[in-house]
Amino acid sequence: MRAIKKAEKIIENDITAPFAKILTHLILSLESNDDFHIKDLYELPPEEFDLAIEVLKEWRIDRHYMGKSKTFAAAYYASALNQ
Repeated sequence: MRAIKKAEKIIENDITAPFAKILTHLILSLESNDDFHIKDLYELPPEEFDLAIEVLKEWRIDRHYMGKSKTFAAAYYASALNQ
């Protein structure tokens, strides 16, 4: 499964989980060109860090990939609920 799809599932599963919040912020930052604090990634456990890095790689490669719109929508929704 692609990292972007994994991120979507994590966010949709529990938007209040710390990793889901970091993924949400990361995805929103990538989509909107807003700042993201890289230290948030360094504080993650290795498995979560690796997934976040894979999301970054896929986002860079697939800048125009339509499938990421669902992940962005999930992250946007999670962000709105967490405010």
